Formats: sequence, structure tokens, C-alpha cells
Amino acid sequence: MPETAPAVPVIEVPIALGERSYGISIGCGLLEGASDWPGVPASTQALIVTNTTVGPLYAARLKAALQRRHPTVHVIELPDGEAFKDWPTLNLVFDRLLGDACDRKTVLYALGGGVVGDMTGFAAAAYMRGVPFVQVPTTLLAQVDSSVGGKTAINHPLGKNMIGAFYQPRRVVCDLDTLTTLPARELSAGLAEVIKYGPIADLEFLGWLEAHMDGLMARDTALLAQAVRRSCEIKAAVVGQDERESGLRAILNFGHTFGHAIEAGLGYGEWLHGEAVGCGMVMALSLSRRLGGIDAGFESRVKALIQRAGLPVVGPALGASRYLELMRVDKKAEAGEIRFVVIDRPGSAALRGAPDALVREVIEDACRPG
Repeated sequence: MPETAPAVPVIEVPIALGERSYGISIGCGLLEGASDWPGVPASTQALIVTNTTVGPLYAARLKAALQRRHPTVHVIELPDGEAFKDWPTLNLVFDRLLGDACDRKTVLYALGGGVVGDMTGFAAAAYMRGVPFVQVPTTLLAQVDSSVGGKTAINHPLGKNMIGAFYQPRRVVCDLDTLTTLPARELSAGLAEVIKYGPIADLEFLGWLEAHMDGLMARDTALLAQAVRRSCEIKAAVVGQDERESGLRAILNFGHTFGHAIEAGLGYGEWLHGEAVGCGMVMALSLSRRLGGIDAGFESRVKALIQRAGLPVVGPALGASRYLELMRVDKKAEAGEIRFVVIDRPGSAALRGAPDALVREVIEDACRPG
């Protein structure tokens, strides 16, 4: 096992959603205290859903801790990767739940990255019309974004995250120790979702990221704790106002409309989600400038930070027509009109439409090296 990261004080971030409220815990060594996590109901059975990469590292540790709360703890390891975020893999979870005669009080624990978290949440929402689940994200991307807010989904060949449900966890537990085993590429992918919060909501945080990007890339535990905390605070504030994405919450998808098109166009898993989002933010910044929301200086500033995080800033040459085709099935599209999250002024974002001709210019420029 990797060396334990230096201890940092445990940080608690609340998600205020009335009777569906819950807390996010951020700290080191949290897996060992799983039997004491607040807000998680006791039950006879529990199921840890993980994957073939994370399971061998952390499942036994979590299972041992949970057995003080749940007498019987099952574990299922799913194949790893975005390519397996689909119906056949989701059915493996249902097969296990039914095969082990799990009842409606069974608690599901999502131990892994965004794919595991999304699929476990969707399984929990659907099994017996809803069983409790807990997010235990082990990637930076999942800790700062996908584990928080109750979005659950699987992919369809025609669109990412198009089949799913809003279903809130009982708790989110971000054990920073799990980031010590994260591949460098996955760390960069997570930083894409951290960076997005600056230009859309918090310019002070953007400046903090510029000052501390080298330390974050070096996995300084105290810096990672603060990055996770602030990201979760911003997302919690937005989700608390717009749980089901009827308006404000859409701003959290900055860069995602372009990014999802990259993922679907290349084939899920070819680029990591965060890599596609990072490049998608470059495109969204270009569109924002062309629509008059930001100047070239701010565009260059954020693009430089994205590049410092080790993320791609040149898009794959799918062709502008293919990008547009894929983006028309984005969840934010209405009546075939693509709507983009753009910066309407530094630190503030909005949902806007844009002429196809302008979007084509953005894509062609962003897919041209140099």
C-alpha cells in the first residue's frame, strides 16, 4: 500500500437540500472510520461497488471498516473505464443485488471514480425504486465534481450521460489518501473540474489555482484539501439553489458541451472525461470571447492554467459538422438548438445559444495546432 498522506484537519461541507441534505467529509484516513460516518443508515447487508483498478487497492480496507456497521458486506468489481459505463455493466450490479437477496435497506457504497459513482448512484435509484447509497470517490475528478449533487447516469452510444436520474447520496467521503495512487493523467483530468470553478464563479479561487498549480501537480495534501473544499463549496451552493438543473446548475457544465462531443466522437475512454472538459473549456473560452463576454487576455490566462495542469488544449479533428451533430443531442439542447455555458464576464457564467457559423469558427481554430 502507498504511504499515508500527511494528516490534514477533516473538513466538512454541507449540502443543503431539505430532507435530502447530507455532508461531504474531506480528509485523510477516512476509510478506516467508515463505521462511524454520520447520516448512513445501519443495515444487515451492504454492497461495495468498485472496479478492477480501485478494488484491489481499497476495497478490503473499506469492507473491514464497514463490517462494524453492516454484518454482511458484499463487493463487486466492475471493469474499469468510461467504455463500460453502459447497460450491460449496470446490470452486473443488479445481478449481484438480486443474487444476494439484497433488500430495500441495503446500502450501496460507490468506491471509485466518476464512472463507478454515476453507475452506483443510478443502480441505487432504480433498485427496488430506491435504496441508500454513499459516495466514496477515489479520484480528484470525482471528489470535486461527479460525487457531489446527485447526478447519476450511464452513457448511450449517441450521447454521454443521457440515461440516468437525480438521486442524492446519504454522504460523500473524500479520503485524500486515495489520491496517492492516482495516475498522473487522472490527476490532471481532475484538475480540469477544479479549474472550471474559477472563471464561472470565483476569481479569487482562480488566482489561488494559478499560485498553487505546481503544488497541486506535486500532490501537496494540504493544497489538495483546499482545492477539494473550495470546489465542493461552490458546487454545494449551486446545487442547493438548483438541484435538478432547471437553470443555474447548468453553469457547472462549462466546457462540457464541447467536451462530451469529443468523448462521444473519439469513442468513450479514448480521452479521459477531464481531458475532454479541459479542451472543451478552451473552446468555450473562445466562444465567450467571440460573444463579447471576455477579452483575449482573460481567455489566454485561463487557457495557460489549463495547459499547466497537463491538459490538452488542441481539440481532435473530428470535423466541425461532426461536433455540431454530437452537440445537438446534448442535454442542454432545446428543439435542436445547442446551448453553451459561456463566460458573460470574468467570474460569471450563463447559458447562451450561438450561430452555427460562429461555433464552426471556434471548433476549426481549436482543432488547429499552433
